[in-house]
Amino acid sequence: MATIARSMGKHPDMPAAEWTARQQLAACYRIFDHLGWSELIYNHITLRVPGEENAFLINPFGLLYSEVTASSLVKIDIDGHVLDGNPYPVNRAGFTQHSVFHRHLPDAHCIVHTHTTAGMAVSATREGLTPTNFYAAAFIGRIAYHDFEGITIRPEEGERLIAHLGERRIMMLRNHGTLVMAKSLPEAFLTQWMLQRACEVQVATGAAGTPMDIPAEVIAMHQRDLSGVQLPAGPGVPDFEAMVRKIDRIDPGWRE
Repeated sequence: MATIARSMGKHPDMPAAEWTARQQLAACYRIFDHLGWSELIYNHITLRVPGEENAFLINPFGLLYSEVTASSLVKIDIDGHVLDGNPYPVNRAGFTQHSVFHRHLPDAHCIVHTHTTAGMAVSATREGLTPTNFYAAAFIGRIAYHDFEGITIRPEEGERLIAHLGERRIMMLRNHGTLVMAKSLPEAFLTQWMLQRACEVQVATGAAGTPMDIPAEVIAMHQRDLSGVQLPAGPGVPDFEAMVRKIDRIDPGWRE
């Protein structure tokens, strides 16, 4: 992450790659809180630790997103064992859900689960996300759905989550919220931002009048054009860097 890497040095007690990943993830938690995507002390954003197989970072259970720092993030392995001696506990539901994807999907480097009002509202409708706005058009045909089974603490639900996800990397957890997976944190952030906008606009459209579906051939062209946009730094990097600059001006405590 260029913005973070340029401005921060190596932490004396850990590899530089891990410290950079910690700062990137801590910044993301603060950004989510600033955008109103936090849910008290619940929900999670997880990130693989570079160079360490089956190790990932997760928020300490009990802290608000606005309190998360680079050093307070908990490093755990795929079985839930704490690897860094962190005294904070880990939310069992968060570990159960995220670990199954990190375990089975090598490309799921960052996983985002939220309970935003708009995301939960759309996930609770029979139609799910509909092809009625600019942002939604990017996701049509690319979202998996998983029926609500209660709080995610039973390991056997993991098999059904993986089966329902298939080759997709975005999921509506029906009656529950949204789930985004990506090859990098900036890409996950931008996908979450677009999905959130799609849900917000869908909810507003339903209140405004009768929604109009975008024709299938236009959606196909829209998705083709979007996929053709290549950024040298990688998907979502300029967007996330802009938000890091913003949150750094407002609340730089995440760097600690």
